[in-house]
Parts: sequence; C-alpha cells; structure tokens
Amino acid sequence: MVDTEVAVVGAGAAGLSLVHHLCAAGPGSPGPADITLIDAPAGPLRPPERTWCYWEEPGGDWDDLLVRSWDRLRVRGPDGGTFTGSPGPLRYKMLRSDVFTRAVGERIGAVNRVEAAVRAVVDRPDGADVLGVTADGRHLRVRARWVFDSRPPRRPPPARTLLLQHFQGWFLHSERPVFDPATVELMDFRVPQPHHGLAFGYVLPIGTHRALVEYTEFSAAPLRPSGYDRALRHYLHDVLGVRRYEVTGTERGVIPMGDGRHRRRAGRSVFRIGAAGGATRPSTGYTFAGLQRQTRAVADALRHGRLPLPPAAHPARSLAMDAVVLRALDTGRVDGPAFFTGLFRTVPTERLLRFLDGETHPLEELGIGLRTPVLPMLRTVAELPVLPRRHTPAGRRQRNRP
Repeated sequence: MVDTEVAVVGAGAAGLSLVHHLCAAGPGSPGPADITLIDAPAGPLRPPERTWCYWEEPGGDWDDLLVRSWDRLRVRGPDGGTFTGSPGPLRYKMLRSDVFTRAVGERIGAVNRVEAAVRAVVDRPDGADVLGVTADGRHLRVRARWVFDSRPPRRPPPARTLLLQHFQGWFLHSERPVFDPATVELMDFRVPQPHHGLAFGYVLPIGTHRALVEYTEFSAAPLRPSGYDRALRHYLHDVLGVRRYEVTGTERGVIPMGDGRHRRRAGRSVFRIGAAGGATRPSTGYTFAGLQRQTRAVADALRHGRLPLPPAAHPARSLAMDAVVLRALDTGRVDGPAFFTGLFRTVPTERLLRFLDGETHPLEELGIGLRTPVLPMLRTVAELPVLPRRHTPAGRRQRNRP
C-alpha cells in the first residue's frame, strides 16, 4: 500500500512532463507535496525509444536537450515542385525520448517512483486506487487523492472518420555528404501514393552525413514490415539518390488520427492526459506540444487548489476543422499531396504552424480555408452532422497493401 496525494500512471512524455511541471516551481511553492510516479516494468508495456518533434520559439523548457532545431522547412510536390519557408520566430525542434527521460528523472529528484503493470484504476468517494503488479509478482495498491492516467487507450474513441498515421524511420550515416543540415524535408510527396490516403518522405538532417529518414502514410491500415523497408529503400535510392549508407537505428509507430471525442475525466478523481486525453492533433499526429500545454495547466491547477481537470489540448474550432479535413481525405474528395503542398505554397509558414497549434484567430482561419478546395470541403461540412460516430470495423485493421 502506498498513500500519496497525486499518482501519475505512466512515465512517458505526458506523465514525466506533468511531474516535471509540478516540481518546477521548487520547494516551498504551493501545490502537492507528495507525488508518486508509476512506471511500467521493463518489457513490452514500455514504449520503445522514439523521436518527438514540435515547434516553438527559442528558450523552451527542453531546449538544452534537443538533438537539433531548424528554421527552414521544405515541402515537395509529386512533380518535384519545391517550397521552402521559414517559420520564424518559431523553430522546428527534435527531441529524443531517451534523453528526455534521463533528464527529467534527474530534475524531479526525490519524487517517489514505483514500477508496476497497472491493472485497474478504481474511483473512490475521496480519491482513487491504482492497482497493479510489480515485476516480481507482488500486488501493489497506490491510494491517491488525484490520479492522472497517461496510458494509451486500447482503441480510439468512436469516430466519424479514422485514419492511421503509420511510419518507419531509419537513422543512417551516409558515405557522402548528401543532407542539407539547415532544412527539414517536412513532406516529400515524390513517393508512390497508396490507393487510399497519402504517403510522403520525411527527413530530419542531423548533419551532412547523418539524418533520420522516414516513410509515412496516412491511410486506413498499416503495412507489413517488409513494405516499410521497400518504401524506405525506394525513397533513399530512387528519390534522394542516397545509395551507400549505414542504418544505425530504426523507429516505427502508428498514430490514430480521428475525430472521436476523448474523455479527459474518467472518474471523480481520475483524469486522462497526453494522447489518452486528446493531446494528439487529429489532422497531423503531432502530440508533444499539446501535452505540454495540457500538463502545465494541470500542474497550475493543483498548485492553486483548483479542480485539476486537464483542458482540451486543442480548441474546439480547430478540432472541427480537423474533422472536415480528415473526412475529405478519407473520401478522396481532396487529393492529399495537392492539399498539403497548396497550403504551404500559399499560406505563410509561421501562420500555418500557429494554425496547427490552434493559435490563429477566425479571420486568419478563414483565409487559410479559402486556400483549400472549397466545394469539396463545403460538401464535407454539410454531411458531417448526420454521420454517426462508430468504433473502427475490424476490416479496417487489415494491411493496406502487401
């Protein structure tokens, strides 16, 4: 039995960020004096190391941990047409989860940490119990006034539209200096497009010889592992002209992109944060910046004695526009590569990134909307209110193509 004021389930980006923000004010500040962080034991319940990218001005909380940051972004159309823009004063930032985990572990110091596979979170009249099993088979009960659960949901909430962003990336070292270390290849559509959805290459250059190169799809179902390998070889050999290289690491992932409604409150004293609490932006899959906004707000509420309900990470207006975009892409009413390249060519990069963070005002959003295929988007707006929200049928989980 462990008694605590705040229990945080999961030591990924959301859980560690919340504990960091709670501890950042320093000793003697108002707020919870007793925090317990519950991490999964080493094994399949722990997520693999991964890369997080986001954009913000210089001077952020994690700038000293960045692998690299950039002030130029490039988008390439299927025909090779190129647009390069600067998001200044914002910078596009790259952070590795292993570096983040170690650094936050040092910053949070004396916070009580336990390892257990959490089996259930049970609401009580005056708090909640977290029930789990430790690596050596002992039963664990953590009794807390407030519980924040960052474990990913078993399946996405019912939605009118659900696409998957699925990808595989290779960290590689090339024989020749082939990468431009000043510019991120944000979306390179010079790859074969799937029958349903869209695909693009993505390059985060760490130096002239080193980069993370990814193949990404937005579609209904992931590929087989061999499909990602073929797509990456094609992109490197036939598109980028990189033929001699060493792969030093691999990462892969699947991110649900849907217009389902995430329940951020799971009981009187139980809340969901991070991807489980809707921090992922449905139209892009970016999560890190959203969960930072969410966990900062929760920490501020706890420090000042307010109800610590996690706020929506993205404004309702932004989520409504995302629902339209996802439906238009899913139905094929808009051509994905043309849609995204058109936005980057006609909207200032900094404004477009602020839009994706929900920080634009309605007049700016109207201007962005007028640069999309208006009639297909209006048709989608008209049909969304009558579409039911459903869990994804099992058939949608099949492979997209061999």
